[in-house]
Amino acid sequence: MPAPRKFLVASTSLPLALGWGWNLSLYVGMLLGLLLLMMLLLWMLLKQLSHSVAKSMMQPVRSFRKPGVEQRLQHEHRGSVRPFANFNAQSDADFLRRAMKGVGTDEDAILMLLAARSNDQRQQIKAAFKKTCGKDLVSDLKSELGGLLEDLIVAMMTPPVSYDASQLHKAIKGAGTDDEVLIEILASRTGPQIKEIIKVYKKEFGGKLEKDVCGDTSGHYQRLLVILLQGSRKKDVDESKIETDAKDLYAAGEGMFGTDEDKFITILGNRSPEHLRKVFDVYKKLCGSDIEESIRGETTGNLENLLLAVVKCVRSVPEYFAEVLYKSMRRAGTDDDALMRIMVSRSEVDMLDIRASFKKMHGASLYSTIQEDTTGDYQRALLYLCGGND
Repeated sequence: MPAPRKFLVASTSLPLALGWGWNLSLYVGMLLGLLLLMMLLLWMLLKQLSHSVAKSMMQPVRSFRKPGVEQRLQHEHRGSVRPFANFNAQSDADFLRRAMKGVGTDEDAILMLLAARSNDQRQQIKAAFKKTCGKDLVSDLKSELGGLLEDLIVAMMTPPVSYDASQLHKAIKGAGTDDEVLIEILASRTGPQIKEIIKVYKKEFGGKLEKDVCGDTSGHYQRLLVILLQGSRKKDVDESKIETDAKDLYAAGEGMFGTDEDKFITILGNRSPEHLRKVFDVYKKLCGSDIEESIRGETTGNLENLLLAVVKCVRSVPEYFAEVLYKSMRRAGTDDDALMRIMVSRSEVDMLDIRASFKKMHGASLYSTIQEDTTGDYQRALLYLCGGND
């Protein structure tokens, strides 16, 4: 009987001796690896399909127009973001829901779609999303995103006037006063825009903007802010006052010992941009230098910064914003608040002109400068708002 026992032991150990156990583990491992690879390829395919759909939803529908009409429309619309021609709020809401559903969020598809819609269209998408899903789109986006990207998307989803009002409220009610925000918004917005901001500010924050501004500022700086808050610049050019205003500005600064700040505030805060541009030309002939040099020599601090911002916006609003954007990215560290605020608020207004001014003034495109200074999905969102490389 010993022989059969030996044969039995030998027969049961034969597969191990031949390496069958090791081969079986290898086969199982290869099968699992193959399954994982197939799942990865399927995920990549679905993501690519999602991007393709998003890109197709970004493409404007070409329409047949009479010769010259297309060029005239391009001249009239200077924003990088335009209303999407074949817009369907419900379709966009469904697409965003799918992009946020399941494992992971397709941030790039979300950014591509939202950047290709005007702010008014985004508000319609919000309403459609709430009607279909019973949830707030902005809250869902915030739960899926984070950091700078979240801040940027929330800004994009906020109506322009509400966004300006919220930025002013944050500048006043935060820790200290963010004078750069006060100066930027109040120096660059038109009279009608400022009056709308005041209404929305009171509705959303329950206070008077002028009162809150006065509570956080003082002196001649405060007085000029209050004048700008009236939104009542004259609209015409008074030829009889051009030379007088130029002489008064000279007498209030370069032509006297000390400075008559009241004269600067009254003229620069109330005259129309067209009128002031002519005054600046006469001023330069009169004293041989630009009004900006006089302001720098005669004033300091926030008053100086506000007067210079007013003058720059009178000369060219796009050039003013091109300069602020450049400083936001070329300081020690990026001023992301300023970068986001301008890219969002000007994307439907004059971003094409800002891009042209940026390239002319600094020798590099706004697009490439954003690429150098930012990263990730946040960078891609800003580039979508920029609208192209020059």
